[in-house]
Amino acid sequence: TCHYVTSELDQGPIIEQDVIRIDHSDAPEDLVRYGKDIEKAVLARGLRYHLEDRVLVHGNKTVVFR
Repeated sequence: TCHYVTSELDQGPIIEQDVIRIDHSDAPEDLVRYGKDIEKAVLARGLRYHLEDRVLVHGNKTVVFR
């Protein structure tokens, strides 16, 4: 999840988030790698949306325009 920072930890308005499906056969090392990969992708998209002025914040909610 990529979100704006507020005074409350991890409670800012969400800009972007994603999920990844895992399998019972995935090793712990695989899960760490998946997490790092998805974290980078989500942060990059969230920053791009913000820098392109595509995010409207209303209270603790966001609208992200395509």
